[in-house]
Amino acid sequence: MVARLPNIATCFTVGITNLDQGLAVDHLFLNVLNVVLPVLICAGIGYSLALFKAPFDNKVIGGIVSRVGYPTLIISHLSTTKIAVATFLDVMAAAALAIAGFGALGFVALRAMRLPVRAFLTPLMHGNVGNIGLPITLLALGDAGMAYTMGFVVVVLISIFTVGMWIPAGEFSPKKLATSPIIYAVIVSLVLMATGYSLPQPVAKSFDILGGLSIPLMLLTLGHTLASLQVHRLGRAVILTVLHLIMAIAIATALVWAFGFSGAERGAVILCCLMPSSVATYLFIDQHMPEYGPDVAGFILVSTLATIVVLPMALSYWI
Repeated sequence: MVARLPNIATCFTVGITNLDQGLAVDHLFLNVLNVVLPVLICAGIGYSLALFKAPFDNKVIGGIVSRVGYPTLIISHLSTTKIAVATFLDVMAAAALAIAGFGALGFVALRAMRLPVRAFLTPLMHGNVGNIGLPITLLALGDAGMAYTMGFVVVVLISIFTVGMWIPAGEFSPKKLATSPIIYAVIVSLVLMATGYSLPQPVAKSFDILGGLSIPLMLLTLGHTLASLQVHRLGRAVILTVLHLIMAIAIATALVWAFGFSGAERGAVILCCLMPSSVATYLFIDQHMPEYGPDVAGFILVSTLATIVVLPMALSYWI
């Protein structure tokens, strides 16, 4: 009987250890759900508004967010969050390299698949870092993570409304770049961050209020837009989604290694690379190449739905 006691004790210890590990895993997934579910719920409300045909003008709301919400959110958040200017600029450089990487790999893949580059390259290049990336990084990584994500968002938005428009349109127009308020918001933010100055209190409070509108409006718009997309060829959409995910993992791994990112900036870069295709790119394809609009819509929808699986796995095992 005495000889068996160590075995009983060992079994008891192993059982307790396994129980602790199980509780730790459950706690981890609970934290992940707490990050992902609020985003899905807000987007789901926007989806429901479309199903019930409630008044909702995507163009008006999109204009408010891009001309007022984004600039004020960038200035109010970056001017008050303590992050290193050099690291923020590194994240912006990483974002530019990420877009270039998606563009180069996407171009090769599309030519190999014999798909029209003008129709599919813009959605492959640009992730939905605004609608999904900002709220996810805020919930998962806090204010610092969101601040670094803004560096990524700025570069992606500038690229969407310049290169992203030029590719399907087949023409070059620098006017959009020069008139984008986001660029000037970044310049103001960098000056404030570098000098340590702050905005006057009434202006800062106003920017906090206006910037606070951006994330909920973006999520509602995302859900509403997804509900209105006309989808074709789901098989092709799945293939493009898998291709995009493989490219995202490769590019995120390379950028984190090349820049030596760690902590919040590392998590922000990884999550931004894993974002699904941007909904905004569909508008350009539908305008200039409408025959491929439903195919692009299918890719955007499937890649967005894939984040329900991709983001929890990334937050659990990679971030």
